[in-house]
Amino acid sequence: MARSYGTFGGAVERRAAMFVQMLVLGLALMAGEPVFAQTPAAIEARPVKMVVLGDSLSAGHGLAGTDAFPAKLQKALKANGIEVEMINAGVSGDTSSGGRDRLDWSVPEGTQAVIVELGANDALRGTDPAVTRAALTDIVTRLKARGIAVLLCGMLAPPNYGSEYSARFNTIYPDLAESSGVPLYPFFLEGVAADARLNQADGLHPTAEGVDVIVRKILPTVQAFLGKISGQRS
Repeated sequence: MARSYGTFGGAVERRAAMFVQMLVLGLALMAGEPVFAQTPAAIEARPVKMVVLGDSLSAGHGLAGTDAFPAKLQKALKANGIEVEMINAGVSGDTSSGGRDRLDWSVPEGTQAVIVELGANDALRGTDPAVTRAALTDIVTRLKARGIAVLLCGMLAPPNYGSEYSARFNTIYPDLAESSGVPLYPFFLEGVAADARLNQADGLHPTAEGVDVIVRKILPTVQAFLGKISGQRS
């Protein structure tokens, strides 16, 4: 049967609703439960939105998606109590200039952290180090302008271009990290480069086991990097 309060029905129902709300609020306060605010623990538990901006080394060339660097890094972080929402923005064959050109759509709004892994193809092609330096500088500058934390991964030039080229190329990453104030992981392929057991037949791309080595070695750096921006700790 429908209720009827005559011409005062609206006022009566509003008062009744207000009474119920006050009753619920009072019970919650008596129970010591927060009603509106989230606890710091709940805020810190939110996953960090992270992008790995890179080339085939991070894209997972020749590997299953679950064996690519971003996926394995995400799994390792989770095992250490750090939750991330990971985007693999690695593109096989990409150069630093290519990464710069696609930066805006590769790193969506809301991203909090980016690992920049670019430059291997620049070195393999003998790209002028000044071009690589300019592209990486632009990437880091634009990300920082968006309020996004950056971890820069270094790369080393192959020896076949000579010591002068290597010296100009290899200094790009430490120089940029220092000038821009971003953390640096000196060599992305540390422990894997030139080890036939950890590389695919082409001698350039890590196997799944090689990716495991990369993740294990870079993990402390990534943990410290994420700890500074989110308060999460392993």
